[in-house]
Amino acid sequence: MKILTIGQIAKQADVGVETVRFYERKGLLEEPERKPSGYRQYDETVVQRLEFIRRAKELGFTLKEIKELLSLKLDPTTTCSDVKARAESKIEDIESKIRTLRQMKRSLVKLTKSCCGSGPTSDCPVLESLEMK
Repeated sequence: MKILTIGQIAKQADVGVETVRFYERKGLLEEPERKPSGYRQYDETVVQRLEFIRRAKELGFTLKEIKELLSLKLDPTTTCSDVKARAESKIEDIESKIRTLRQMKRSLVKLTKSCCGSGPTSDCPVLESLEMK
């Protein structure tokens, strides 16, 4: 197995070196062994884990959820249905966020339509709606 530096694994996984260190601090990556000089020594499997983390983040999973998914992956008693349940829960979370964003958009559209776009800001209906009453 090839031993890589932190810079090499970061480059191969298309993440920054500080991202690798951050994931180590968060427990998503194990602290690697160090050379006598103090440099970290990584094996190639770390690149795969970094890519897993990046793809999971792209799908909306939080770092906490990703850590749980990684644990499930390593647990021999875990079944596909356990993982599917996590993914379905994430889908529900995303759908809830979409509903919230749509409501926010409707409110903003309504506010912007009530504004003629001219005159002083003291008469701006958008700003007025944001003030506490």
